[in-house]
Amino acid sequence: MKLSAQEEYGLRCLLRIARAGEAGSRTIPEISQAERISEAYAAKLLRLLRRGGFVQSLRGKVGGYTISRPPEEIVLGPVLAWLGGRLYESDFCDRYPGEEIICTHSVDCSIRSVWRVMQVALDQVLDKITLKDLVRNEQQMSSWVSQLVTLPKSGGGSGPLPKRTM
Repeated sequence: MKLSAQEEYGLRCLLRIARAGEAGSRTIPEISQAERISEAYAAKLLRLLRRGGFVQSLRGKVGGYTISRPPEEIVLGPVLAWLGGRLYESDFCDRYPGEEIICTHSVDCSIRSVWRVMQVALDQVLDKITLKDLVRNEQQMSSWVSQLVTLPKSGGGSGPLPKRTM
Protein backbone atom coordinates (compact mmCIF):
# COMPACT_ATOMS: atom_id res chain seq x y z
CA MET A 1 0.00 0.00 0.00
CA LYS A 2 1.51 3.30 -1.10
CA LEU A 3 0.41 6.86 -1.48
CA SER A 4 0.36 7.95 -5.08
CA ALA A 5 2.40 10.88 -6.35
CA GLN A 6 -0.89 12.65 -7.04
CA GLU A 7 -1.92 12.37 -3.38
CA GLU A 8 1.52 13.39 -2.09
CA TYR A 9 2.04 16.38 -4.39
CA GLY A 10 -1.61 17.43 -4.25
CA LEU A 11 -1.37 17.62 -0.48
CA ARG A 12 1.94 19.49 -0.75
CA CYS A 13 0.35 22.04 -3.10
CA LEU A 14 -2.57 22.50 -0.74
CA LEU A 15 -0.21 22.97 2.20
CA ARG A 16 1.86 25.49 0.22
CA ILE A 17 -1.30 27.54 -0.35
CA ALA A 18 -2.38 27.23 3.30
CA ARG A 19 0.98 28.58 4.44
CA ALA A 20 0.25 31.74 2.43
CA GLY A 21 -2.58 32.44 4.89
CA GLU A 22 -6.28 32.91 4.34
CA ALA A 23 -5.73 36.26 2.64
CA GLY A 24 -2.69 35.12 0.62
CA SER A 25 -2.55 33.34 -2.68
CA ARG A 26 -0.04 31.33 -4.69
CA THR A 27 0.30 31.07 -8.45
CA ILE A 28 0.95 27.92 -10.44
CA PRO A 29 4.54 28.99 -11.24
CA GLU A 30 5.23 29.72 -7.55
CA ILE A 31 3.87 26.36 -6.44
CA SER A 32 5.61 24.54 -9.28
CA GLN A 33 8.98 26.04 -8.41
CA ALA A 34 8.61 25.58 -4.66
CA GLU A 35 7.57 21.92 -4.97
CA ARG A 36 9.93 21.12 -7.87
CA ILE A 37 7.17 19.83 -10.14
CA SER A 38 6.22 20.91 -13.64
CA GLU A 39 3.74 23.74 -14.09
CA ALA A 40 1.46 21.39 -16.03
CA TYR A 41 1.39 18.91 -13.14
CA ALA A 42 0.84 21.69 -10.58
CA ALA A 43 -2.03 23.01 -12.73
CA LYS A 44 -3.58 19.52 -12.90
CA LEU A 45 -3.36 19.09 -9.12
CA LEU A 46 -4.78 22.53 -8.44
CA ARG A 47 -7.64 21.87 -10.86
CA LEU A 48 -8.46 18.69 -8.89
CA LEU A 49 -8.26 20.54 -5.58
CA ARG A 50 -10.51 23.30 -6.93
CA ARG A 51 -13.10 20.79 -8.15
CA GLY A 52 -12.99 19.16 -4.72
CA GLY A 53 -13.75 22.50 -3.09
CA PHE A 54 -10.45 22.77 -1.20
CA VAL A 55 -9.03 25.77 -3.08
CA GLN A 56 -10.42 28.55 -5.19
CA SER A 57 -8.81 30.34 -8.08
CA LEU A 58 -8.61 34.09 -8.45
CA ARG A 59 -8.04 35.83 -11.76
CA GLY A 60 -6.27 39.07 -12.39
CA LYS A 61 -3.12 40.84 -11.28
CA VAL A 62 -3.26 39.44 -7.74
CA GLY A 63 -4.63 36.12 -8.95
CA GLY A 64 -3.63 32.66 -7.97
CA TYR A 65 -5.03 30.02 -5.65
CA THR A 66 -6.28 30.43 -2.10
CA ILE A 67 -7.73 27.93 0.32
CA SER A 68 -11.51 27.83 0.14
CA ARG A 69 -12.13 27.71 3.90
CA PRO A 70 -10.15 28.15 7.10
CA PRO A 71 -7.36 25.53 7.45
CA GLU A 72 -8.93 24.06 10.60
CA GLU A 73 -12.00 23.12 8.51
CA ILE A 74 -10.07 21.22 5.81
CA VAL A 75 -9.64 17.61 6.94
CA LEU A 76 -7.04 15.30 5.37
CA GLY A 77 -9.32 12.29 4.86
CA PRO A 78 -11.56 13.94 2.26
CA VAL A 79 -8.60 15.66 0.56
CA LEU A 80 -6.70 12.38 0.05
CA ALA A 81 -9.89 10.58 -0.98
CA TRP A 82 -10.55 13.26 -3.59
CA LEU A 83 -6.99 13.17 -4.93
CA GLY A 84 -6.64 9.42 -5.16
CA GLY A 85 -9.51 7.51 -3.68
CA ARG A 86 -9.77 5.44 -0.57
CA LEU A 87 -7.83 2.28 0.22
CA TYR A 88 -11.02 0.22 0.42
CA GLU A 89 -14.56 0.96 -0.73
CA SER A 90 -17.41 -1.27 0.40
CA ASP A 91 -18.39 -1.96 -3.21
CA PHE A 92 -14.88 -3.10 -4.18
CA CYS A 93 -15.88 -6.75 -4.48
CA ASP A 94 -18.89 -5.82 -6.63
CA ARG A 95 -16.71 -3.81 -9.03
CA TYR A 96 -13.79 -6.28 -9.27
CA PRO A 97 -15.12 -9.83 -9.07
CA GLY A 98 -12.55 -11.40 -11.39
CA GLU A 99 -13.50 -13.56 -14.36
CA GLU A 100 -16.78 -14.78 -12.90
CA ILE A 101 -19.98 -12.79 -12.47
CA ILE A 102 -19.73 -13.20 -8.69
CA CYS A 103 -16.46 -13.24 -6.74
CA THR A 104 -15.61 -16.72 -5.50
CA HIS A 105 -15.12 -15.22 -2.02
CA SER A 106 -18.32 -13.14 -1.91
CA VAL A 107 -19.84 -15.25 0.88
CA ASP A 108 -16.77 -15.84 3.05
CA CYS A 109 -13.84 -13.45 2.58
CA SER A 110 -11.24 -12.99 5.29
CA ILE A 111 -9.30 -10.49 3.16
CA ARG A 112 -12.28 -8.13 2.91
CA SER A 113 -12.34 -7.93 6.73
CA VAL A 114 -8.68 -6.85 6.79
CA TRP A 115 -9.20 -4.12 4.16
CA ARG A 116 -12.29 -2.86 5.96
CA VAL A 117 -10.57 -2.55 9.35
CA MET A 118 -7.52 -0.91 7.73
CA GLN A 119 -9.77 1.68 6.06
CA VAL A 120 -11.56 2.38 9.35
CA ALA A 121 -8.24 2.83 11.19
CA LEU A 122 -6.91 5.07 8.42
CA ASP A 123 -10.11 7.14 8.43
CA GLN A 124 -9.91 7.54 12.21
CA VAL A 125 -6.44 9.08 11.90
CA LEU A 126 -6.94 11.13 8.73
CA ASP A 127 -10.24 12.56 9.94
CA LYS A 128 -8.49 14.01 13.02
CA ILE A 129 -5.81 15.87 11.06
CA THR A 130 -6.59 19.23 9.50
CA LEU A 131 -4.64 21.47 7.18
CA LYS A 132 -4.01 23.73 10.18
CA ASP A 133 -2.27 20.81 11.91
CA LEU A 134 0.01 20.27 8.90
CA VAL A 135 1.30 23.83 9.05
CA ARG A 136 3.38 22.68 12.05
CA ASN A 137 7.02 21.74 11.59
CA GLU A 138 8.04 18.06 11.46
CA GLN A 139 9.08 17.80 15.11
CA GLN A 140 5.83 19.35 16.34
CA MET A 141 3.77 17.18 14.01
CA SER A 142 5.60 13.98 15.03
CA SER A 143 4.93 14.75 18.66
CA TRP A 144 1.27 15.52 18.04
CA VAL A 145 0.62 12.57 15.73
CA SER A 146 2.27 10.15 18.17
CA GLN A 147 -0.73 10.77 20.41
CA LEU A 148 -2.96 9.28 17.70
CA VAL A 149 -1.02 6.06 17.04
CA THR A 150 2.01 4.21 18.31
CA LEU A 151 4.94 4.94 15.99
CA PRO A 152 7.97 2.66 15.54
CA LYS A 153 11.14 3.79 17.34
CA SER A 154 13.29 3.93 14.19
CA GLY A 155 12.33 5.18 10.72
CA GLY A 156 10.70 2.96 8.18
CA GLY A 157 8.62 -0.10 8.83
CA SER A 158 7.31 -1.77 11.91
CA GLY A 159 10.16 -4.27 12.21
CA PRO A 160 10.69 -7.74 10.82
CA LEU A 161 7.74 -9.88 9.89
CA PRO A 162 7.02 -12.80 12.19
CA LYS A 163 8.24 -16.17 11.00
CA ARG A 164 5.56 -18.38 9.53
CA THR A 165 5.14 -22.02 10.23
CA MET A 166 3.63 -24.19 7.55
